[in-house]
Amino acid sequence: MGHLNIEIKAHCRNQEKIREILKSNDARFQGTDHQIDTYFNVNQGRMKLREGNIENHLIHYDRVDSEGPKKSKVILYDPEPGSTLKELLAKALGILAVVDKIREIYWIDNAKFHLDDVNGLGPFVEIEAIDKDLTIGEKKLREQCNFYMKLFGIRPEDLISKSYSDMLLEKRK
Repeated sequence: MGHLNIEIKAHCRNQEKIREILKSNDARFQGTDHQIDTYFNVNQGRMKLREGNIENHLIHYDRVDSEGPKKSKVILYDPEPGSTLKELLAKALGILAVVDKIREIYWIDNAKFHLDDVNGLGPFVEIEAIDKDLTIGEKKLREQCNFYMKLFGIRPEDLISKSYSDMLLEKRK
């Protein structure tokens, strides 16, 4: 089953400041995860296999590349760790890119926050306002995302429109 996200990604000059804001707002720290995201060649949207200590998912998402809060339609599949899924997808679709990152994960209600250190790209912050059962609605999710952007002091010039995989592919060129 799919769900709806409104999300932003931004360069982050001061993760410590955001970490302190999250703590002062009683965010639940889920943990620090070393994640390897393997992106596969697909005809529509993006598909990645996330392998981590906390999060392990096959993720397909459709999202317009634009700065600011953007809508994502997400489908998650939870594979068994150590399965042959990665090998199968690599053979069938081919690997587009691999993103290696250290991610701190925080939650406030339905809002998820990531403080990422992406190998080859640097530090970032992500905000995801998530509607898992489609009862919150896009308008409220956008309000939440905008509220946290303002709270964290994220400036328009800090916003990123692309995925980490796109940024790494551009860097290789």
